[in-house]
Order: sequence, then structure tokens, then C-alpha cells
Amino acid sequence: MAKTAAMRLVELMILKEDIDAVLEFLGKKGNLQFRNQLQLNHSEPNPELTVLSRLKSARSFLNLDDVTTQDLMASTRPSDYDRVLCQKLLYTTDTLKQKELEASEELKRVEEAYKETLSFSNLKVAYSELEHLSFLTIRVGQIDPSVFDELTFAVGSHAVIVPLGQDKSHILAATTKNGRIALDTELNRHGFIKMEIPSDFQGVPDDILSGLKVQVEERRKIFDSIEEEKHNMALTHADFIKKFLCQFSIASEITLIKNSLEATGLVYRLTGWIPELDCHSMMTELDKLSEGRIAIRVFEPEEVPSVKIGQEKVPVKLHHGKIISAFERMIFSYGSPAYGTIDPTPFVAFFFTLLFGIMFGDAGQGLVFFILGLLMQTKIIKFGGWNKFAPVFCAIGCSSMIMGILTGEFFSTHAFMPSLSYFLTGLFGHSRYPILQMKFWEAKNAMQIIFGIFGFTMAVGFVINSVGLIINFINKIICKKYGSAFFGKTGLAGALWFWYTVIFALRMGFSSHTPSLFDWLFIGITLFFAAFGEPFERFFDGERPAFNEGFGGFVIGGLVELIEVFSSYLSNSISFVRVGAFAFSHAVLGFIIVKMCSIAPNAAARLAILIAGNGIVIVLEGMIVAIQVIRLQYYEFFSKFFNETGKEFIPFAFKYK
Repeated sequence: MAKTAAMRLVELMILKEDIDAVLEFLGKKGNLQFRNQLQLNHSEPNPELTVLSRLKSARSFLNLDDVTTQDLMASTRPSDYDRVLCQKLLYTTDTLKQKELEASEELKRVEEAYKETLSFSNLKVAYSELEHLSFLTIRVGQIDPSVFDELTFAVGSHAVIVPLGQDKSHILAATTKNGRIALDTELNRHGFIKMEIPSDFQGVPDDILSGLKVQVEERRKIFDSIEEEKHNMALTHADFIKKFLCQFSIASEITLIKNSLEATGLVYRLTGWIPELDCHSMMTELDKLSEGRIAIRVFEPEEVPSVKIGQEKVPVKLHHGKIISAFERMIFSYGSPAYGTIDPTPFVAFFFTLLFGIMFGDAGQGLVFFILGLLMQTKIIKFGGWNKFAPVFCAIGCSSMIMGILTGEFFSTHAFMPSLSYFLTGLFGHSRYPILQMKFWEAKNAMQIIFGIFGFTMAVGFVINSVGLIINFINKIICKKYGSAFFGKTGLAGALWFWYTVIFALRMGFSSHTPSLFDWLFIGITLFFAAFGEPFERFFDGERPAFNEGFGGFVIGGLVELIEVFSSYLSNSISFVRVGAFAFSHAVLGFIIVKMCSIAPNAAARLAILIAGNGIVIVLEGMIVAIQVIRLQYYEFFSKFFNETGKEFIPFAFKYK
């Protein structure tokens, strides 16, 4: 069985002149986890971060695509020449940005002046000639153009509203002296802003309007030329911006880490965990990189005092190929395995794929998952962080297709399936369709089919529970916790009781086995050590006293644990009945879709029902089945051996933020 990756603790003494190169090497390798969580020192000056901030602003100003962590890993620290070029580029960009800002503000100012002036172009009579009229009250000001019609309707025939511009944002309102209070009330209710008009104002001369219009056109040309210059700069300097963003992102992170390390005036000290598989090659590369000026010490975990006394946990890393590694997050989302124990990922990958296929058996719907996985793997379809689970989609797609071939379903129909079933079964003798009958309502032996499927899924559950118990036993032996390995609910005693009880019940049910004294003795002894095993666990694990809560506490605790042993093993076994239940429900949903298609009025309606029905099943039932499989893994499988967690290996690596 595969175990978690062996780790080594390395201590590096690095000269000041080499620290930047060493940190760059480690950040790109992404294979060293600092021994202690670094307290990043943000108070120290970091000029690289200032340059990076200006570069990000320049990228945003030029509307360029942002760089990625992948781009970062292909870059290097900036050289002195790169720094000079970067400063020149930033100066040019800042200058253009300032020009654009000034041109934009000037254009806005001229446009507003033209708009304001245009608003009074209709007022050609002297304002004083209107204002002195004793029978007339006049108001001139601004309103929201959207309420112009509402205001006109509100004042009705009691006042006159005259738009002073094309957009109706400026108005002249006139009414009798007696009606001024009502007019002012309506104007205020509609957000009117009064403007003070000189008494000798007689409107706007046409030459002023035309002059302002010319100014607007000139300022717009200047602004457009700057925008064109900006566009050309984006085209010619995009690669440089991208390069400098990557370089100064690396440099800023190096400076931040460097400021947080233990250091003297000339030497930096760095300690961290590295997988044993990569340790020798990485240390050789570091020695070559520093031209032999680096001091390296390598320790096995057993040689580290804090690890020996249990104060420090060794980080856990798992080594897998692309397919199995896609299932790792299911492990770490629950917890990290303890260092040096059995790696459960291959078992999780197999059981997840198997259970999903049983519950979601349809060759067509499985094909959708498989194709989706391929598209995600090739990056044709991108779902953010979900693309790393592409192998999972391919795996469950294959298992669903296999189950669909057995049950004879293709997008809930029988298309293509009978011929394939007859061909496959014909290779082994009698041809039949379907290979596995799930539509119990159509069969004469319905109860036999139901109990057969439930019995099979409980048998799968028995295997999964048993694997969990075996992993727990081996893990305890590896960790030298012999008491926990042999005694207790999930120890060897509990496992033997579970296995023997299941075999005993099957023999009683199917072979008319007569219980013997040995049967009862074996079941009783194993059950006793499973339920009352705590003192024995403590004794063999070197913990004293064995009866830490006294003999009375031992008896009461054992009786409670006895109930727990029965209930937990019973629930862990019966829980897998849901696998069969979901398999039947999937078949029922397919039957409903087919029935709805059969009563559809025409071919178009049948096709629409088939597409919509299968779409709903793929999305909703797919999610429900996935949740159920994860639940079975967590509560039934993991609960057998995940009673102690480790620390996940999270190496230092450059990331673009």
C-alpha cells in the first residue's frame, strides 16, 4: 500500500549575496514548506512593491490583459538594466496618463459650457422685459429631463413650461403672480434648481455658440489623438509591461520573505521541509547555484526533537499521477492523513467512481460527463478552479457508461442498447437484454431484483468498511500505537467482530448453519475487547493509569461503547442501501422521461422533453449523487481510520495576485 511521501527537514545558511537567487529558485520550484509559518514583515521598506503597484496601474490604464501565475513561473528577477527600462516605461506611461486626464477635463469643461450656453439659445428677448411685468412670474433653472413631461402635466393650464435646450434640462416657467406659490411648489417637487439670470440678458448670440462648438470639436480631436497614442503604446509595450509585472512581482515577494527570515549582517538562516524524493537534486542545484557558498544540513523526521516528542507535525504530501491526484482535495477537505501512514487517495478514487456509476447508470448521460472532462482537461472549457477535477469527470463518466450498458439505458431511452446487449451477452452464451434489470416494475420477480440490488450495494459497503478498518490497523502499527491497533471499536477486535458477525449471519441465512460454542465465544470475546478495550489500549500504548476513570467509569464507559459498536456498524452497513435506492430512482426518472415522450403530440415536443429531462437529471441528480458518494466516503469510510490528522504540505511558491 502507498504511504504518504517521505519528508526531510533542511537547514540552509545562505550568504547575503546569494539570498535573492536562492529564494527565486525555491519559489519557482514550489517544493519547500517553511518549517514555521513566516510572520511576514510588512513594516520593512519594499521598493519593489511600489514599482509593482505602478506597473499594475499602467497595465490597467493601457487596458492590457493581466498576467498569470504561469507567466510568473517563466520569468526571472529584474536585472539592473530591466529596472532602468521599467522606470523609463513608467515615466512615459505616467506622462501619457496625465495628458489624457488634462485633455479629458478640458473637453468636459468646454462641452459643459457649450451645453449650458445652448440651453438659453431660445431666449431671444431681454429678460428684464419679462421680469418687470406685474402680472407674470418667471422662473429659469435646471430639472431632470426625464420629469419634464410630468412637470408640464402637473402645472396644467396654470403655467407655461418652455424648454431652453434640446435636451429639456433647462426650462423657463411662467405663470401669473397669483399662481407663483403653486408653481414653486410643483417646481420644488420635481427637483427644480433655480438659476440667477442677469436682468439685461437677451439670449446667446449665434457667433458665441458656433465658437464654443468649434472649441468642443478641437478638444475632442486632441483627446482622440491621445487615445490613439495610448492604443499604439498598448500595442508596442504590452510585452514589456507583462515582463516587468512578472519580474517585480517575483522581486517584491523575495524582498518580503527575505525581510522575514532570521538573519545576521551577512548570513540568512532558512529551514523547511522538502519531499525526500526531490531533496538530493534540489540541494545539488542550490549548491551549484551558490557556487558552493551555501551550508546545507538535512535531517530525517526522527532526528528532529520537536517531532519526536509530538510538538511538531511533519507536513504530508501525496504522490500520484494526474487521475488519482484529482481526488486529493476530497482527502484534504476532510483532513490530512498523519505523516507516514497509508495514503487513502487511491481507495477514495476507486470507491467514488464505483459508487457514482452504480447510482447514475446511463450510457448517454455518462458520455456527457466524459466529454465534459475531456474538454476541461484540454482547457477548451474553463470553469475557474474546477478544471483540475477534469479526470474526476472522465472517471465518473466511464463508470456511468459501463453501468448504462448493463442496465440498457442511453439518455433514458433504449436507443442502440438492445443490439449491444445481445452482442455482449452472446459472447458468453445466452443473449439477453438488458444485462442487468433495474426496472423492477416491469419484471415478474420484482422483489428478487430489489433485494438483489440492495444486497449487492450492502456488500460493496462491507468491502469499503473493511478496507477502512484494515487501513486503521496498519496506520496504528506504523505509528507504534499497538493498543489502539488491536483494541477498540475500529481496532482489530472491532474488525474481527464485524467480519465474523456478518459471515455468521450469512451462514445462518443461506446455509442453515447451526450456531456453535466457538461462534458465541469468538463473537463475545471480540465484542468485549471492542467495547471495553480502552484500558487495554492505554496499557499497551504506555499510558498510565490504565483505568484512568476508575473501575466504575470503565464499566459504564464500556456499556456505552457497546451500544456505540452495535449502532455504528449497523448504520455504516445499512447506509449503503441508499446506493441501491438511488440506482432505482435513476431508473424511475428515465422511465418518466420516456413516458412523457410517448404522450407528446409531435416529434419536436418529444425531442424537447428528452433534452430537458436529461439535462435536469444530469445537473440535479448528478449533484445529489456526488454529494451522497462524498457523504458515504466521509462518514462510513473515513470514520474508520481518520481519528488523527496531520498537516498538509503547502510549499512556498510564487503566486501572482
